[in-house]
Amino acid sequence: MAGPLEGIKVVELSRTLAGPFCSMQLADMGADVIKVEQPKIGDETRNYIPPEINGESCFFISLNKNKKGITLNLKTEEGQRIVKQLVADADVLIENFRNGTMEKFGLGYDVLKEINPRLVYCAVSGFGRTGPMKDEPAYDLILQGFGGLMSVTGEAGRAPVKVGFSIVDMATGLYASLGVVLALFARERTGKGQYVESSLLDTIVSLTNYLGQGVLATGKVPGPLGSAHHNLVPYQAFETKDGYVIIAVPNDGLWRKMCDALELQELKDHPKYAENVNRVANREELVEILTKFTKSKDSLEIIERLKRAGVPSGPIQDLAQVLAHPQVQNRELIQEVEHPTIGQLKILGIPIKLSDTPGSVRKAPPLLSENTDEVLTHLGYSSEDIADLKEKEII
Repeated sequence: MAGPLEGIKVVELSRTLAGPFCSMQLADMGADVIKVEQPKIGDETRNYIPPEINGESCFFISLNKNKKGITLNLKTEEGQRIVKQLVADADVLIENFRNGTMEKFGLGYDVLKEINPRLVYCAVSGFGRTGPMKDEPAYDLILQGFGGLMSVTGEAGRAPVKVGFSIVDMATGLYASLGVVLALFARERTGKGQYVESSLLDTIVSLTNYLGQGVLATGKVPGPLGSAHHNLVPYQAFETKDGYVIIAVPNDGLWRKMCDALELQELKDHPKYAENVNRVANREELVEILTKFTKSKDSLEIIERLKRAGVPSGPIQDLAQVLAHPQVQNRELIQEVEHPTIGQLKILGIPIKLSDTPGSVRKAPPLLSENTDEVLTHLGYSSEDIADLKEKEII
């Protein structure tokens, strides 16, 4: 069954995380993605090891399924000419070079849109392509700090910590893929491509969401609360006899159900706790009371009681437990694909489910330069031409 982006050709000139994560979303939905890497070196994440499997970086594998891989030296005129040939009939180009690099190569949007007016050109960057910080390098960790995420993460009074996943990079990739799809949708009406921009800074500021809105409205700056929620109580991890359990009470109705389920009737209608606004005001003493109770019970007992009452709760699992969970298996979030050197490779599946035009895992991440000959042959290069390009280290 064809994916919704079948027939869409994407040229990817990006590396590391945000750009490749963007192009992988498109590839998973059926787009033909040609990933262009530096000869002999490749995407730097090929060397992000450990962990690895048969010498292949798990980091690279996680970001590059369903893509073809070629190598080009973009500093050479011939390499630049090949990119222009690829762009001539492409729908999308994705790049995440430092500001001005593509223009230096003669491959900026102003040049490429003349070659192909229907091209959707997606520029992924750290701080954006305008403004006083446009030329500064940025990584996920830098923006977790700069963008305020680390200021509200971790336990109060402790050293700053980052979120465990590279959430700013990946969310930037998601915004970029949404921008690309929106530009393709607009092209259906206008017939023209356009310039799409996604940056780590724009993403992290957007993700501040309700916390950022609260600062704009009140000027009050939130701090870290561990696993707790700034606007809701109780809504956090609680210590038990054998570990920790999540209890999430987002409204007053569920508060009453929680009190009944855990036989805490003395708290149910207490004026300090009956309404969320008062529970937030009395957060510390209420959490202390609840923790004293939960520490006397096993995690499973609390979860089962709350589940029967319809109150959201759950365990804190490690990644091995998550990936082995029957619900994850049922959702086809772990799939297998044949890899040219590894053999059968387990890989993360497709999170977006479409009933008529679903995405699919069709191809393992490419070996370095795996598809160079194939792609150049399609462009009209002979075997002698390709051999000459290899001799000159252009590919």
